[in-house]
Order: sequence, then structure tokens, then C-alpha cells
Amino acid sequence: MSSAAVVALKEALATIYWYKDGFKSFVTTTIGKQINLAQFDWTRPKRQVASELVDTLTSDEQWVSTLTRLSMEVCAMTDFSHLERLDDGKNKADAARKAVAALRKLLSTHVDIESERKQQQDRQKGAERRAADAASFDGRLRAIKDDFAALLKQKTPQSRGYYLEKILRDLFELYDLDPKASFRNTGEQIDGAFCFESTEYLLEAKWQEKWSDASDLDSFAAKIRRHLENTLGLFISINGFSPDGIEAHERGGVISLLLDGQDLAAVLEGRIPLPDLLRRKKQHAARKGGGFLPVYQILG
Repeated sequence: MSSAAVVALKEALATIYWYKDGFKSFVTTTIGKQINLAQFDWTRPKRQVASELVDTLTSDEQWVSTLTRLSMEVCAMTDFSHLERLDDGKNKADAARKAVAALRKLLSTHVDIESERKQQQDRQKGAERRAADAASFDGRLRAIKDDFAALLKQKTPQSRGYYLEKILRDLFELYDLDPKASFRNTGEQIDGAFCFESTEYLLEAKWQEKWSDASDLDSFAAKIRRHLENTLGLFISINGFSPDGIEAHERGGVISLLLDGQDLAAVLEGRIPLPDLLRRKKQHAARKGGGFLPVYQILG
């Protein structure tokens, strides 16, 4: 603060309240948690206390934020009715208005600079936070991708199926799709479920040597139809789907999105976010009645 602004702040503090109790209450409420106010002798005239307080706050850079807060609160004052009710209240209120206006004018440039500095700090903190979030997200995605690469070495279909289910759960959690673990209805196994854009999906995941065919898709469709009408499905087949299976699936009315190993690889490699992939597949199914849209067509 300039020396003129320091003098103006002292004058404003001394005039905005006539009684010392009001002045002390204002200071305590404004900055009482930031500085020990007991160090000042409040039995002295308020002009002396105000001067000592401001001198203390301007003596060390550690008090910059406290001084700024005090100055901003004084500049924000527009109601002086508490002074107008006193004897000679109009003159007392006018003096306070002039003192605050003088401080406001002297601090206008400083406030602009301070505001810009704070905005710049906020932008920098935001950028750092986004970078940290991105690093955390990317690191987690890489870990899931590594788990999937390790899974490729699994020979036993049962162990592959178990770990694939875990990898998919981790992936869906990463994208905030609220995944549920596998569950069993009467006589049937569901590999999982998740929620996407307010729609509930059942999940079927297969990793078998052959394509998933019409019988696999029909079996899953029957499970979906036994749930609420707006329930959809996501069928993941790492080795893809047979052409006749896709055709039969589309003829029966598309209620499942189909995702294969190439789709999953594109997500794990960060070439397309999982929600974007699901959204494009759903749009394709809704607009063209197609049950399967390969990721290479989406990415061009």
C-alpha cells in the first residue's frame, strides 16, 4: 500500500464508528482470527489504536492478506445510519463517507492489481490441479492397461474370465460409471451392471476362442428383457461377434451395445474415453438400428 493509502485507512478506521466498542467489534469480526488483537491497548483513543493496528499490519509481509481484508471491508461500507442517529450525526456520517471514499479511490488501482494477481493464482492452482488429476487418471488407466496385457498371458479360461471382470470393474469405476459386481438371479449369471447417463445397463463379458454368436446374444437379450423396460445391455466379446450373430441381434430389436477387443484396446490406450465410445454406439443403435459400430469407424 502507498503511504497515502495507509494514512487514508487510519482515518477511515477512526471515523466509521464513533464509539470504541463498535470500532473494536468491527476489527475483531473482520480480522480477529488472523492477528492477536490483545496486543493492542484498547483503553486508548480509537484513533491511536487504529494507527498502531495499521502500522503493525504494514510492518511485515506476513500481514499482507490481513491488511488487504481489513481494507476491503472498510471500502465495502456504504451504510452509516449508525452514525446518523448520533448527535450531529449527519456531519459524522459525511466524514465517514468521505474517508471511505478517499481510501477506496487510493486503493482502486491496488485492488485491480490484487484481483488480477488472485485470479492468476487461481488459474495456476486450477491448472496444477487439473494436471495432477490428469496424471492420476492417466496413471490409473495405464495400470488397468498393464493388467489387461498381463491377462493376455493367462491360459485358463476361468481365470481369464475372473480377472477380465475385475479389469472391467476398475475401468468403469475410473470413468464414474457406478459399476456393480457380478450377481446371480434365479438360474442365471450376470457379469455386472453399471449406470450410464441415467440408464441402467446389464453387462455380459466373454473371452472365448470363437466369436460370440447369435445364441450368445439371444441368451443375453432374454436376461435383459426380464428386467425393467428401459434396461439396456452391454455385451463385451474380446474376440468379436459373428456376422450372422450381429444380423440376428439387429432383427430382434437392438437392446444391447456390442463391444469387442479392439474397442476395449482403444479405450485402454486412451484413444477414446469409454463414455464417448458408449455414447457413439448408443447413437448408432438409436438412429440406424445397428447393434455394432466398430471403434475404427468412430475414430476414422
